[in-house]
Amino acid sequence: MGLLGLFLGGEALVRGAVAVAHRFAMPPLLIGLTVVGFGTSTPELLVSVQAALGGVPDIAIGNVVGSNIGNILLIVGVTALIWPITVAARSLRRDLAVMILAAFALVPLFWLGQIGRFAGLALVLGLLAYLVWSYLDPQGDAPESDAPAQPLWQSIGWLLAGLAGLMLGARLLVDGAVNIAQALGLSEAFIGLTIVAIGTSLPELATSLMAALRKQSAIAIGNIVGSNVFNVLGILGATAIIAPIPVAGRFLTFDLPVMIGVSALLAVLLLARSGVGRAGGAVLLLGYAAYVWAAQG
Repeated sequence: MGLLGLFLGGEALVRGAVAVAHRFAMPPLLIGLTVVGFGTSTPELLVSVQAALGGVPDIAIGNVVGSNIGNILLIVGVTALIWPITVAARSLRRDLAVMILAAFALVPLFWLGQIGRFAGLALVLGLLAYLVWSYLDPQGDAPESDAPAQPLWQSIGWLLAGLAGLMLGARLLVDGAVNIAQALGLSEAFIGLTIVAIGTSLPELATSLMAALRKQSAIAIGNIVGSNVFNVLGILGATAIIAPIPVAGRFLTFDLPVMIGVSALLAVLLLARSGVGRAGGAVLLLGYAAYVWAAQG
């Protein structure tokens, strides 16, 4: 049921996003960066806020950093294997730069050992500035289509139905996987490191796969870049405003450098090669397997 919810939700979300792009003559990349990218990050937001309020800050930080690493290495890798991702490099320069700058912004915060309310507010304001910038300067080409535009309420309905399907599907799949793992006697630490961490990124995976299969590469990659920006600026920012987040030393010395490195790698692949082919997807997947293996130590 979880997999079915993710499949149908991803299909509906992409269909609604493309329809909205056509309706307002907006570039699909902008829709992918905002509505789709931020919408599919809802599980990360819920998990991080609950973790911070529950006194488990490592889950709140690990959820965001781990999701960003997984979004690039796992999701882009799988998506590229299914259907090579091709995008216009010129339309991604700004957004990739924002994604990398957001990652570097965490270095001094992690070095201080805590993300306080003031820092959280600064991150959220940075997200708002990015949204305004994206709206005023929507880079990329507007979609061209001879098909008649469907009513706006119908497009929004597809978007909302897709988000609901993704949220429900992710929850069912994570709950089912955790129950199976517990029944098999796997440790809770292993469950949290693998099933739960990947589970919050399942909406991004489902949406990017459906976008790639529909040959909407701009939405597929925009979903990943937008999600990564929102995870850092929006989720960590909002979570820190609600409850300041202590940062364990391992995040500064290991996980954050990996996140910055894979973000730069994605930028190089997209800007230098204008996309990610199947070979690149395989390399990303191998990189994710290596990260999970190293993270366990």
